[in-house]
Amino acid sequence: MYVYILYSSKRDKYYTGQTSDVKDRLHRHNAGWEKSTKHGKPWVLIWYKKCSNRSEAVRLEIKIKKRGARRYVKEIDSKDK
Repeated sequence: MYVYILYSSKRDKYYTGQTSDVKDRLHRHNAGWEKSTKHGKPWVLIWYKKCSNRSEAVRLEIKIKKRGARRYVKEIDSKDK
């Protein structure tokens, strides 16, 4: 399982989700098949992390959503510098 963060420059929005196939999931978002993201196309994958199981992925996804994806990404960027 993976947790991922997408970004839409069109709407200046972030989207956080989980999947077993990041490439396919990004395709589904950009094809307009997902109701929650069909208006932000094109979505760009800006971050993802492999989790050992679904429960770990769910916990991380909730943590990111509580904190806010924008802030979470900024924290990741500041740690890399």
